[in-house]
Amino acid sequence: MPTFSLTGIVVSDMARGLAFYRRLGLEIPAAADAEPHVEVTTPNGRLAFDTDDTIRSFDPSWRPGTGSPRLGLAFACADPAEVDKVYADLTGAGYTGERPPWDAFWGQRYATVTDPDGNHVDLHAPLAGS
Repeated sequence: MPTFSLTGIVVSDMARGLAFYRRLGLEIPAAADAEPHVEVTTPNGRLAFDTDDTIRSFDPSWRPGTGSPRLGLAFACADPAEVDKVYADLTGAGYTGERPPWDAFWGQRYATVTDPDGNHVDLHAPLAGS
């Protein structure tokens, strides 16, 4: 079974987004303000921040939602075949497939579905040799 692995937040301005979360107590280095992707490990799990442009780098059709949270969840799968299996199971059950499984340039098999409220839920597993 997949296991929960990461919460992702898409930000239009990394420095502004990180400043907010620093005010909530997250320890994030100042140098992270200029990065397109930032991950923070907390006692309760990992939190990732990606800019709009980072998301568009692998999904050119992506557009920020209006009136909805800019939040994504990620679930780790045991291997690339499980990404494909879980994606097929969810879409077969009537959930919307946002992005079918594909081999991402960062070394993971990746897919995206949407939950009933329209939030993106990513499935991922390391590719062989990654």
